[in-house]
Order: sequence, then structure tokens, then C-alpha cells
Amino acid sequence: MKSVLIVNPKGGAGKTTLATNLAGGLASFGNGEVRLWDLDRQHSSLEWLALRPADRPAISPLVGNKQDHGHSRKKSAGWLILDSPAGIHGKMLQRALKLANKVIVPIQPSIFDIAASDDFLRELREEKVVRKEKCRIGIVGMRVDPRTRAASTLGAYLQQYDLPILTWLRDTQVYANAAFNGLSIFDLPDSVSGRDTEQWQPILEWVSD
Repeated sequence: MKSVLIVNPKGGAGKTTLATNLAGGLASFGNGEVRLWDLDRQHSSLEWLALRPADRPAISPLVGNKQDHGHSRKKSAGWLILDSPAGIHGKMLQRALKLANKVIVPIQPSIFDIAASDDFLRELREEKVVRKEKCRIGIVGMRVDPRTRAASTLGAYLQQYDLPILTWLRDTQVYANAAFNGLSIFDLPDSVSGRDTEQWQPILEWVSD
């Protein structure tokens, strides 16, 4: 089972938006069984999943004890998407990274988000599984127009870490409106979310690589 960890220690960075829509995208394209593991005590991803209509591509919550989780990851085909909590670091981060093949860090292009992410990105780069290239890291710019000065500032800042910016996701209510009904943008008509699903193609290609 391929696993993707969505992580940023700052609250409100867009982790749950990324996790639920990545799960929705993988499920929509029939890339094997998709499971969603919510590590946050607020369980926002699981609340979204509870709202998901039965006629949409299936996404399963990952449940059971720690041994079950490890067994499922090794023996099952498909995808495991991990939605991490705010403030994650140290041993909790290390345990989450050991489960991941790919890591996606959502960052919004504000001085506050950049400052909050600085120490974390340094810590992330120093983790053993990252240094040994057992998992790869990608960045997603959240709620941003790539043509703006804010996007240019974020891109210049990230150059010091030599981490790829997978894509920029625009600031739109399409995500929030879909989430109210347990949907991802991939469950919506192309007339509503076509611009957004197009922005997601680099993410889907990167996690599938």
C-alpha cells in the first residue's frame, strides 16, 4: 500500500483539504483501495468521510490498533492517506514518517505561514527516513495565485530547501462547498471544478510516480 502523509505543524495550513481531496482524486481514478487515516484529535477528515454519499467512489477509514495499521499497510494494495495534526514534531513526526512513501507539506504564501514552517522544514529534512531517501517531500502552495508577488516570495524562500513545489491551488469556495457534502472536487461536475482538478494533476502524477 502506497502511503502519503499530509503534514504541517501550523493549524489552518490546509492539511485536511489536501488529505480529503487527494483521497477523493485517487478514488475517482480507480487507483485501488483508498484508505484515510486521521491522526488529528479533531477528526475533521473522518467527519468529512461520514458525510460522503454511498454512490461516490469508496474511501475507507483506517481503524483498529497499531498492529492492524502496520499489517494493512504492508499487505493491502492501494493507498493510505494520513492527515496529521497541528503541532506535530519529534517522536510523533518520526512515527508518521516511517509510514509514508511520500510527504506533502501545504504552505500558504503569507509571512506568518512561512515563518511557522521554517523550523519544521529544517527538522523534516534532517529526519533519518528523509535523509536516506526512503520518502520524498513535495510542497503545495495553498490559496494562492502563482502570478502574484506572494507566490514568488514563497517560491524564493523554498529554494533554500531544494524541495519541489508540486502545484499552486487557488483560493476558492469550491473546496469548502464540496466538503459540506462529503465530496471532493473530483466528485463535482467539470463545469464547477474543472479549473481546480486541472491544478491537481501534478499532485496526482507525483504521488503515483
